[in-house]
Amino acid sequence: MINKRISIRVIILTIIMTFMEMTALPAALFCNIQIRDIEPIYFSLMINFVLAFALCYVCRKTIIKEWNFGLQFQNIPNGLKKYGIPSLVATLIVAAAFCIGLSPFNNKPTIYRVIVEGVVYYIGVAVMEEIYLRGLLQNIIEKWFGIRNNAALSAVIISSALFGFGHIPGALGQPILTIICKAVWAAALGIYFGAVYIKTRNLWVPIILHFIVDLCGIPFCFSKSNQYPTIGLVCCLSMYLLLGIYGLYIIRRK
Repeated sequence: MINKRISIRVIILTIIMTFMEMTALPAALFCNIQIRDIEPIYFSLMINFVLAFALCYVCRKTIIKEWNFGLQFQNIPNGLKKYGIPSLVATLIVAAAFCIGLSPFNNKPTIYRVIVEGVVYYIGVAVMEEIYLRGLLQNIIEKWFGIRNNAALSAVIISSALFGFGHIPGALGQPILTIICKAVWAAALGIYFGAVYIKTRNLWVPIILHFIVDLCGIPFCFSKSNQYPTIGLVCCLSMYLLLGIYGLYIIRRK
């Protein structure tokens, strides 16, 4: 059984990192950086990511020394080759759908905005969310289930459901159908990422796949609209549900 004190510390760290990502606090209180046409909130969020990574690193070196996130660099290419092709295909299809749905593009961003909002920010999101959702939350739930049958599957389902629920606050202001779809497809993606983590036991693999999936949002940099076009909504929901089903398949496969 997992040590009770370690368990409590891991849960507290998970909650803190989740709060920091969802609220941009404390960085939003003192950070108001404006560079070219980049929205200031992105700098607040990325500074918060750095603060959260630093907190996680300190905790890993002090109060949760025994914790294994799976951040080793061995066998990353094998994991990507074995489980990553579907995410790449889904990303290309969804990105194409966004390009079609948002065209004609009515915004001309600087290259700085595209790099920061469309690439660098998503690197931070992928690392941040996979650390606290898979490296911490899914891990601790699986340890709570112990040696029971389907412990890994249960941990993936629970953490993925929370992942989907966590996307609701950020979608507020969008049409109700969009909010529901985002929650559903986020949960499905959580199943896919969680299953890959279970199979590889290497956190870098779902981090990279998470980043690849998020790249489909780059077309929004070229549009003034923040609403999902219908074709994009349909493609996101269908592609990511398929990834979730694939995740269930690989986790159940012997």
